[in-house]
Amino acid sequence: MTNVTFLDNRNTVNGPPRWREFVNHAGGRSAHITLRSDEPGIRGLFRYRPEAAQPLNLLSEVLLCGDGTLTRGERELIAAYVSSLNQCRFCYHTHAAFAAVRVPGGMELVDQVRNDLRGAPVPAKLKALLAIAAAVQRGGQEVTPEHVAAARQEGATDEEIHDAVLIAAAFCMYNRYVDGLATLACDDPEHYAERARLTGGYVATWNDALEEAC
Repeated sequence: MTNVTFLDNRNTVNGPPRWREFVNHAGGRSAHITLRSDEPGIRGLFRYRPEAAQPLNLLSEVLLCGDGTLTRGERELIAAYVSSLNQCRFCYHTHAAFAAVRVPGGMELVDQVRNDLRGAPVPAKLKALLAIAAAVQRGGQEVTPEHVAAARQEGATDEEIHDAVLIAAAFCMYNRYVDGLATLACDDPEHYAERARLTGGYVATWNDALEEAC
């Protein structure tokens, strides 16, 4: 897995500065609230409010692991791409790692999509769906009939267009949840690699984590 290099300019869509230590988006070493564990990103928030974690994990399961004509790798790539546009380090690195073990080209392809979607070697249909996801990230009303027509022209179904929009919308929520409470993350890909290889899905992984904590 290749290292992910973020640019230094925080205003770029390519992401925030790179940190290897566990810090939040502003470089701080603590979240806005006192959490119940030292787990990074959304994992610490899930531990803080497990009653919210269950439905959020179920939503992730449906969006990223559920039945559909988009592969898990394609869905994870949409999640990673939106998270990069939102400059959310934890969500980007997490779902980039999940995508990298499930798409041809691995992390190199994920980096290409993040840095230059137009030039990235992904199928035209997926590229059109990623463009829709990017529009959702800017705002729901940014999705135009032209975006939808372009996706349909490349063979996207209504369900695939629906799922691209919902994955993008959901990850805008997750990204803002993670960064709105200033949770910590690092930029070392190896930190995310082991969990990325898990195959049990989000609900099973969360339930396993709860059992380990008991």
